[in-house]
Amino acid sequence: MGRGGNGKKHFLRRDAGNTSYQVYLNRKSWDVGLGRTLLGLLLAILVFAPIAIGAVVAPEFLVVQGLLIMALLVWGLRLWIGPRPQLFWPPICWVVLAFMIYAVARYLTADVEYLARQELIQVLVLGFFFFTVLNNLYRQESVQGVTFTLIATATAISFLAIYQYLHHIHTIWGHNSPFPGRAFGTYVCPTHFACFLSLLIPLALAFLVAGRLAMHYRVLLASSLLLMGAGLVVTISRGGWLATGAAVVTVLVLLATHRHLRLVSVLLLVLIVGGVGYAGYRYFEHQSVASQTSLSLSVNQAGQKDLIMRLDMWQAAVHMWRDHFWFGVGPALYDTYFDQYRPERMQLQPDRAHNDYLNLLADWGTVGGLVVLAGIVAFVIGQIKSWPHIQRAEADFNSGFSNRFAFYVGASGALLGLTLQSLMDFNLHIPANAALGLTWLALLTSNQRFATERWWVNIRPGLKWGLTAILLTGVLYLSWQDWRRFRENLWLDRATLQTPGSVERAACLENALVIEPKNFQSRYDLAEIWRVNCFAASENYEELAGQALKEYQQSSELNPHFTYNYLRSGMCLDWLGRSAEALPRFRQAEAAAPNNCEVMACIGWHYALTKDYAAARQWFDRSLRLDSVHNDPAGHYMMLIDERLREDTPPGREF
Repeated sequence: MGRGGNGKKHFLRRDAGNTSYQVYLNRKSWDVGLGRTLLGLLLAILVFAPIAIGAVVAPEFLVVQGLLIMALLVWGLRLWIGPRPQLFWPPICWVVLAFMIYAVARYLTADVEYLARQELIQVLVLGFFFFTVLNNLYRQESVQGVTFTLIATATAISFLAIYQYLHHIHTIWGHNSPFPGRAFGTYVCPTHFACFLSLLIPLALAFLVAGRLAMHYRVLLASSLLLMGAGLVVTISRGGWLATGAAVVTVLVLLATHRHLRLVSVLLLVLIVGGVGYAGYRYFEHQSVASQTSLSLSVNQAGQKDLIMRLDMWQAAVHMWRDHFWFGVGPALYDTYFDQYRPERMQLQPDRAHNDYLNLLADWGTVGGLVVLAGIVAFVIGQIKSWPHIQRAEADFNSGFSNRFAFYVGASGALLGLTLQSLMDFNLHIPANAALGLTWLALLTSNQRFATERWWVNIRPGLKWGLTAILLTGVLYLSWQDWRRFRENLWLDRATLQTPGSVERAACLENALVIEPKNFQSRYDLAEIWRVNCFAASENYEELAGQALKEYQQSSELNPHFTYNYLRSGMCLDWLGRSAEALPRFRQAEAAAPNNCEVMACIGWHYALTKDYAAARQWFDRSLRLDSVHNDPAGHYMMLIDERLREDTPPGREF
């Protein structure tokens, strides 16, 4: 009986053990399925964003935002379903988290809430994206899947770019590219497409030389590399060429540190440098002296003009940083503040500073710059520590081929290229390129697990609940903002389909403002409809002008730096015959934009309307001195003023 009892207890223990093991297997199976789902969602972001013009337009970015929300939900499920959930948290994670917290704080103190909120959302999306990739895609199968999928995507887009260049196509997905003679793929700007390629060409080269691939895959990879190289050439992006060239040289130098790859790397380096030099020599050899001179002059003139514009934008960014040293002008407010710092020879609106580092200091100040610098230092230190382990692990392979080593070298070169291109443009503000750069950053950071185990954190119940709360908060906030902006853009898109200045367009804008009342641009656009109708009306123009003035005032409260609110409200007051009230508005516009040619022309219009022709001529003359090429209204009014001064008759009231 005793033995029978003991046998029964032993059977129960075995049964309990089997049940436990079965539960473990079930949870492991679910975890694998969720991991594959996460891989698919993150890949969808990385593939969709570059195809959708870099996800720079709101509807496309909302898709990226929605995909990330789903990825965060899946990650949250993995925390609870996974058999032994862990969190990988190297030092750079603290820096990314610090910048996300700083972004929230800076948004709460920004002058223009709407613009700062859109920038905050981008920071949060990219920050959560980084953490998701770092903690879920570190396995070699995932790394290779992401790498080769993106190389295939870049190859297809490069083929499209070559077709665009050969057939002089200037549109993509209904968007026009303002860069004739240059290919842009599925982006609008050729430079941003060149940056996308520079993030993948070094990686493809590294896998071609050092990857453990079958011969037919190696042939396909070589073909992709040639197509991507041709796609880069037809972008005519000098910054892209230089950055990619530096990245390629870096990759080949790093590959040459492996004794099995040294000969191939050196031969490829000589072949690439010699091939580029020979192609350039043959091209210029077949050009006539006249065409070479003409080409040289046009390239030099275009290059000089582009450099002057960039220097003006950089100078403005430096002045903004000096005046707002610690915290900057605010998230995404460089363009808003630009009018106050505009140099006389720069009349275009830049959007960004065309230098990510200066833009960072202008928008986020020294505090933001120091946080980013700390992240760079943490990443570089981590790479230095993990490099010997990567080299030592790959030395065991007598063939010298290793996908891990190839990715490490290729992604490092790609990030170097991104770092260089950021000196001349704002690629880190292009969601597709920023997400791709963060992917390489996260996957390279994950290599630190080979150097030490100290960054792995076992997720205990308290930490699990905390992480779940953070992920759920991010999901709820991003979902709310995604839905809100989707509905707003729906009405804004409908407004663009209506006749300009029509009541139907005004109704669409009013519906958009109900959803998003803090969008100063929508309120300004609505005010412009009432102003234009006021100028054209003969009976109820006073009522229309009153509506316009009300909207201008509300737009000014939402964005006190938007010059055109003061300018157009002054014009409305002039139209009502209230010139004494109009003059202070024009003075406000002048103070907000002292070197804006349109502001000067509108002030001249004010004096012309009040029949002070001598003063009007001075303002129109200043407007033309600021811009004499693209300033037809000022030139037209200058001729009218000169005629009126001769004939002593008042000019018309049109503008």
